[in-house]
Amino acid sequence: MLAAVVLISVQAWQTRDVPGGAAPDFVLTLVQPDGTSRQSTLHEWRALHPGQAVALHIWADWCPICRTEENSITRLTADWPVLTVAMQSGPSDNVQRVLQKRQLSWNTTVDERGTATKSLGFKGVPAFVVIDAEGQLRTPTMGYTTEIGMRLRLWWASLV
Repeated sequence: MLAAVVLISVQAWQTRDVPGGAAPDFVLTLVQPDGTSRQSTLHEWRALHPGQAVALHIWADWCPICRTEENSITRLTADWPVLTVAMQSGPSDNVQRVLQKRQLSWNTTVDERGTATKSLGFKGVPAFVVIDAEGQLRTPTMGYTTEIGMRLRLWWASLV
C-alpha cells in the first residue's frame, strides 16, 4: 500500500505542470513511416481520428528507458492512433534514420528544441499522454509506462 502511494505521489509530482483541459495546438513536422516529412499541427493530426482517443508518446533517441518502450509503442500503434514526439533528437533526417535503423514504423513529429514537449507540461522523457475524443488531455505519465498501462489509459479516455 505504501509503495502504491509513493508511486502515485511521484507520478503526480512529475506531471504537475501538464495543463488540464484542452490539448494545446502546435506546429509539427511529421516524419511518416514511408520516410516523407510534412508540416501539420496537432489539431490537424487529431482530426484524422475523429471520435477517438489518441496518444502522444514523447521519447528521445538517446533515452535508454525510451528504448525499452519501443516494442510496446509499436504494438499499441496497431490498435490505437499514436503520435510519437522525438524530443531533442536532432532534425527530421536524423529522426528518420533512427526510426529506420530501429525498424520503427511510427508516425513521428520532430521536437528539436523541446518546445512542443514543454507546451504539454513535460520536462523529460519518456512521457505518455492521452487526448480524448473531445480534445482534453488525460492520464499523463512520465517515466516507464507498461503497455497495459498505456492501453488502459486509452481505453479509459475512450469511455469518458
